[in-house]
This record gives sequence, C-alpha cells and structure tokens, in this order.
Amino acid sequence: MFSQFVAVGGGLWLVWGAIVMGGALRDQNGPQIQTGIWQIVGGGLILAAGLLFKNIVVP
Repeated sequence: MFSQFVAVGGGLWLVWGAIVMGGALRDQNGPQIQTGIWQIVGGGLILAAGLLFKNIVVP
C-alpha cells in the first residue's frame, strides 16, 4: 500500500513538472524551465523508488 502511494505521488509530481515546464517554454522563462525539468526528474526517481518498494519482500 505504501509503495502504491509513493508511485502515485511520484507520477503526480512528474506530471506537475511537465505542466510547469510547458508553461515556462511558452513564456520562454529559463529558470522555470530548469525547475520543471528537475521536477520531472525528481518525479521519475520517486516513481522508480515506489516501484522498487513493490519488489522488496520482507520474510
């Protein structure tokens, strides 16, 4: 259950980063583009961690 919460949270963070980056590209705002890219990267890492937690089996 925890891994699903982390995966959904990471996916939402990734999508929000894409929205931020899209708005920044429209306005040609360099610092916001960088922020959006880092949010996408962070969301991907969180999503990957959530998927890795699913594979961990506690004996």
